[in-house]
Amino acid sequence: MSPGAASGAPRPAPMLRYLIVDILLPLLVFALLRSFFRSLFQTRRDVTRQPPPPSAPNVVVGGELKKDPVCGTYVSTGASVTRTVDGQVLYFCSKECRDKYRAA
Repeated sequence: MSPGAASGAPRPAPMLRYLIVDILLPLLVFALLRSFFRSLFQTRRDVTRQPPPPSAPNVVVGGELKKDPVCGTYVSTGASVTRTVDGQVLYFCSKECRDKYRAA
C-alpha cells in the first residue's frame, strides 16, 4: 500500500471526474444545442426579413443615338421614350422631358 493512500488525502481522479462529467459535459451539450437551434431559427428569420433583390431595369444596350429635343441629351433609340409628332418619331431621355415637350 502506498503512503499517500493511507493518509486519507482526496485523490485527484474523483475531482477530475466531477469537473468533466458534472460541469464541462453539460456545458458542451448546452452550447451545441443552443448553436443548433440558433442556426435553425435564425435562417428562417433572415429569409423572411430580407427584401427581394432589386430587378435589373430592362434597358436595351446599343442602338443609334438620338438627341432629346428638350434637354439635348443623346439617348439610345432602344432605351428612349418616344413620341410621334407629324409622322416624325422624337426620342426623349425621360417621361419628364416628353411631358415638357407636350406642354410647350
